[in-house]
Amino acid sequence: MGEAKRKELACQKSAIALDTFGGRVHVEWDPSAAVTPLGQLPFFIEFLKVGGLFDAWVADCPLSYQSNNASGKREVLATFLLSILAGHHRYAHITAIRQDGIHPELLGVEQLVSEDAARRALKKLDESAGKEWLDYHLSKTTQPLLTTPWILDLDVTVKCLYGKQEAAIVGYNPKKPGRPSHNYHSALMANTRLALRVDVMAGNETAPLHSMPGIWAWLDALPRNERPALLRGDVAYGNEAVLREAEIREQPYLSKLKLTSNVKALIKKLFRQSDWEDAGQGWEGTEEELTLSGWTRARRVVVLRRKLTGEMLLTEKDESQGKLAFIEGDVPTARYEYAVLVTSTAHPILTLAQLYRDRADSENNFDELKNQWGWGGFTTQDLARCQMMARMVALVYNWWTLFVRLAQPHKHFEAISSRPLLLHGVATQTRHSGQTRLTITSTHAKRSAIQAVLMNLAAFLATLKSTAEQLTDAQRLRAILTRAFAKFALTPLHPPPQIATF
Repeated sequence: MGEAKRKELACQKSAIALDTFGGRVHVEWDPSAAVTPLGQLPFFIEFLKVGGLFDAWVADCPLSYQSNNASGKREVLATFLLSILAGHHRYAHITAIRQDGIHPELLGVEQLVSEDAARRALKKLDESAGKEWLDYHLSKTTQPLLTTPWILDLDVTVKCLYGKQEAAIVGYNPKKPGRPSHNYHSALMANTRLALRVDVMAGNETAPLHSMPGIWAWLDALPRNERPALLRGDVAYGNEAVLREAEIREQPYLSKLKLTSNVKALIKKLFRQSDWEDAGQGWEGTEEELTLSGWTRARRVVVLRRKLTGEMLLTEKDESQGKLAFIEGDVPTARYEYAVLVTSTAHPILTLAQLYRDRADSENNFDELKNQWGWGGFTTQDLARCQMMARMVALVYNWWTLFVRLAQPHKHFEAISSRPLLLHGVATQTRHSGQTRLTITSTHAKRSAIQAVLMNLAAFLATLKSTAEQLTDAQRLRAILTRAFAKFALTPLHPPPQIATF
């Protein structure tokens, strides 16, 4: 073996004594032990296998190598899967999982690839083929849900950059003005917290006009019965270009309007009317038809207001300029906060107000994907790899969301809670008489409940496996979605077994 390697091995196996508050302990290293800190991951791996998700993802991957010495695409994708699940934000973090002694084998590979091999693999992928491949598998995780009325949330989030990346341009950046960035234009399915699609664009391409052509093409490709019951966006989507395209497609929409001078003039006009009605949570509203400059037609708008403390006085100067002045004065007039919505639906004011308040949940998606998953990192100098990595993170995020939803169908657990519950735990692998055994030790306070939930999850997946010959992968995935989103009342293929919840 050689003298240097023998000395290195002897050094690794030697023990050292340390003095602690609990007494002296002897520490030694065992580099050959089959252990992992992600001890409960085998349950998720079985979920991927029963649903046919990982195998199909690997089989459809357009990555190919010519050299016999190169890593296979399954090794590359297994590395990305484990890295994203572990909560990594940088390619360099892949090094922390490369010596995992258990999960590579469970995913059907001999070993994981290095961070450099992972970067080169994405660079080798054709950009258009890679996007099409990832978009297809993103749609697989949501397509069975589209026959139930659903809401499409559109929004954009800013990702700050600190190097010399392609399309790193200074644009709209409320948190760090002047910082170059990328923009993540995203489509999300409301309430389910599932990502439908994402496009990474330059820092100065914040406006919807850059991403909406792709959204319209995607919606046009959907059957009529799978299109959203409502398209929902913030003030950026309340412009003529977006509203007109939605009306051409007879797509119902709900958006917010900027408080421009004409919108403020409407608020002043309606201010002293008495037909304001309850809009929930302290808001009251009224409706009117409005034609703004640049609009091609009159549209229904709903003016919402909520009483604040203090006094409001409309001065003559402000009225002439069409602006609202919130100042203290001698006139005992109530002071209000305003919001103006534009919609093509016939829903009552109370419903519309609540629907728009619910849109705030999409901000929680961005917070989770950027801070607890990989949207805030995995940055390379070229935009193409950033595009594919954003889609890959969204895909693994969807898989994990479905898995966690099986444990708790009526509540979304963010990764900061669900990873310690259903992923983390020290596992030791032993082999005896041709049988492989994993012994899991969890440090979580709810470990008894976690064990019961995972055992019930395994029973549910075993039921699906027993019907494998009768069901296709798509049908098994629908059965999983039926259980995961039971409150959506999907028509089940088979009555799913009950699963204990936390």
